[in-house]
Amino acid sequence: MSKINLEKYPIGNYEEPSSITKEMRSDYISIIASFPEKIINEVASLTDEKLNTPYRDGGWTIKQVVHHLADSNMSCFSRIKYALTEESPVIKPFEEDVWATLLDAYSFPIEPSLKILEGVHERWAALLDSLNEKDWKRDFFHPQLRKNLKIDEAMAKYTWHCKHHLAHITHTKQKMEWT
Repeated sequence: MSKINLEKYPIGNYEEPSSITKEMRSDYISIIASFPEKIINEVASLTDEKLNTPYRDGGWTIKQVVHHLADSNMSCFSRIKYALTEESPVIKPFEEDVWATLLDAYSFPIEPSLKILEGVHERWAALLDSLNEKDWKRDFFHPQLRKNLKIDEAMAKYTWHCKHHLAHITHTKQKMEWT
């Protein structure tokens, strides 16, 4: 993988699993439950100057990454709830790069987004833990991907997404020798 790709995808590109087991689902729940604490620990000592550092040339700042995680993970939590309460609902995608340019994403303190992550992830993990086999197979239609995603497939992608952005922060700290 080239340097720019390693900076953009520090844990590698997302690879869709060929099948999803109960053990994998259990791992997804654990990742969702523990994720806010991991992010909070990584950003706790960062000054505003460090939070305003892009994780790569042309990339978002660490602050934008944290706000993006709050936006994106709230969105996925809602998508899961729609899938559980409606028949194959069409979800509303969002333009993440445009959202990252809004005032709240590039200049607002990260503490509200960290609180969002704590609350959303606590509820999200509890909801996922309550699902039965049939629930995990419920789905929603993603218009950008032009396909239906089962809840377990969405969780495979979103747990990768969490680890992907956490790695942006940890790799930036290592690269900048902040650790």
